[in-house]
Amino acid sequence: MLAVKQQAETIIDAIDRKIIAATQHGLPLTRNPYHEIAAQLGLDVQDVITRMQLMLDKGVIRRIGVVPNHYKLGFKANGMSVWNVPEEKISQLGQLIGAQDFVSHCYQRPRFLPEWPYNLFAMVHGKTRDEVLEKVEKIATLLGDDNRGHLVLFSTRILKKTGLRI
Repeated sequence: MLAVKQQAETIIDAIDRKIIAATQHGLPLTRNPYHEIAAQLGLDVQDVITRMQLMLDKGVIRRIGVVPNHYKLGFKANGMSVWNVPEEKISQLGQLIGAQDFVSHCYQRPRFLPEWPYNLFAMVHGKTRDEVLEKVEKIATLLGDDNRGHLVLFSTRILKKTGLRI
């Protein structure tokens, strides 16, 4: 997935725009995707790689990464675990949770007190709900006393995952 961020202060030229347009729906699933993009656009492969790196460095492109379809991989019970943890430890605890092989992403969100005390979110994947709940309990054990409460919100449908399109 190619996620593109709009910034008024960052200028991209026509070639950058063509590279973004050619990659915004995903890189080709080949051994050498940048070669394929370069050939498609009539550019040198090193120029494509260099330009994409510069766009990453400038923040025009936020990230290049894989967006797996967990359902097709057999992980049909996906639960967003939400955690109430001390604010001063959120970075440390987020890294700890995010390092678990069953967590695809972990991030901070604002609390909305008193109804919503949760400030750390982590998506946990499993083949069954029981498996997800077991994995969430592993996180709870890792957090120890820093776990001031948590919930698991199970997915009910798949949403289309796409970034900004130009």
